[in-house]
Amino acid sequence: MSENKFKFKIPTSNNETIIVPLNEGNALFVLGANGVGKSTLMHNLFIQNRNHAKRILAHRQTWFTDNAMNMTASQKKETENRIKATDSQADSRWKDGYSQARTSLSIFDLINSENIRARNIASAVDRNNIELAKRHSESQAPIKAINELLALSNIPITITLGRDEQLFASKNGSAQYSIAELSDGERNALLISADVLTAEPNSLIILDEPERHLHRSIISPLLTTLFKKRDDCVFVISTHDVNLSIDHPESSVLMIRSCQWSGSNIKDWDVDLISSNDQIPETIKRDILGSKREILFVEGESLSLDRQIYQLIFPSVTVIPQGNCSQVERAVEGIKATEKIHWISPYGLVDSDDRTEEQIQNLRSKGIAALPFYSVESLYYHLDVIKRVASRLSSVTGVNSSSLFDDATKNIVRDISLHRERLCSRLCEKRIRDTIMSSLPKHQDIQSKNNFNLVIDVSSVLEKELTHFDKLITDQNLLGLISRYPVRETPVLTNILKGLRLTKDDYEGTVRKLIVDDPETMGLFKVILKPLTDLIER
Repeated sequence: MSENKFKFKIPTSNNETIIVPLNEGNALFVLGANGVGKSTLMHNLFIQNRNHAKRILAHRQTWFTDNAMNMTASQKKETENRIKATDSQADSRWKDGYSQARTSLSIFDLINSENIRARNIASAVDRNNIELAKRHSESQAPIKAINELLALSNIPITITLGRDEQLFASKNGSAQYSIAELSDGERNALLISADVLTAEPNSLIILDEPERHLHRSIISPLLTTLFKKRDDCVFVISTHDVNLSIDHPESSVLMIRSCQWSGSNIKDWDVDLISSNDQIPETIKRDILGSKREILFVEGESLSLDRQIYQLIFPSVTVIPQGNCSQVERAVEGIKATEKIHWISPYGLVDSDDRTEEQIQNLRSKGIAALPFYSVESLYYHLDVIKRVASRLSSVTGVNSSSLFDDATKNIVRDISLHRERLCSRLCEKRIRDTIMSSLPKHQDIQSKNNFNLVIDVSSVLEKELTHFDKLITDQNLLGLISRYPVRETPVLTNILKGLRLTKDDYEGTVRKLIVDDPETMGLFKVILKPLTDLIER
């Protein structure tokens, strides 16, 4: 088959048309959130290639009325023609009047392909053409291929064709039972496998949301094996599961960002294409797939608290935690160095960790903001934020907002002073670990075969921090104390909440609601995060 037999033309929002290459032996994953026109785009793909395309719907029926052929060959042909005509209609994107017929067709095609193979072998033997019979027998029987697929996909069932052309299953050597009795996931895997294996040679196979009814531990190896067994076909897989495309790095990825409507029709899409030929490191690919065009890498783990507040303050970005500051730097630099993903704008947010002004400016030049915050609690429990929460509560409860604020903050110095040594050592631990990680030898250093030495005067680092802590206490610098140290490891947050008469969840929920409801509160956070705000909104 010649390259680019299939068409996939997408009108884009910049008044251009992107032509996605579809070549046999290749797969394209189409990613996009709900409401970005993914279903319409898949329908357009089918329309553009309807004579050579096989469509496996997202809203497919996954149960069988029986386990045998329940239509004749002529009925099968007539049903196929009706389905193809129906699939060309716009409403086929969300409804299917032939859901039961599709499963019957799948069973018919599977049994029929098994019978055709057997007849070809028998016909060759009858003509005493043993060599031809051998060649026919070398082609894997469809049901045997399905059993191999199921085994490789962690589904411990075996399918057999029994008397009266009925399909049966057995699990781990159990007695046979009708395939109608298979579990929902098992039936779905069987249907997808049958539809793909019995497709016409050199077909375009459009598979909508294969992850429906199937766990990733099943669908990912299932797709891998189907790609190999039908390397004469082109696969286009529409999915919400970013990891499916990551599991298949040899595939291309089309990311749908949004769509623009003209009346009741979509006129164009905003898309980005990562070709299978683009050599993008897997770690970077994992970060950008499913993300917006702007990505903010922050320190820490995948905690919802971090993601929620940064996502609300900067709704145009995707927030991805990256562990420590060195990992944040590597993530930002890695994307900036990859020309194939020039449409992504990466930013980083790290703790300033007593960096010099020169170091902070150097980070800024890389797209990384350094701020004097130990953790996300420094934002949630910033003094100005506490005042706004107190004001919101006052309007509801009638309690004076100043009294609420005073009750919330009056014990901060006392509560934090009790943990002086531990808080300072925890801050030093983070700083020293970051120093070690950023100082590890690179491969060039290792090639030079020089010894690697790193000496850290831990005592001096701690003494310096203790002195700084004592000054903050003396100055009654509440904001400095809350921002600099891990106050969640002290009674500080508990007593702030007690003073406001709120639970932790209620307080943090109130903060997030203020960001959404009150432009001034969002503006306050953008001022608190000014170095980052300047990077993102410049």
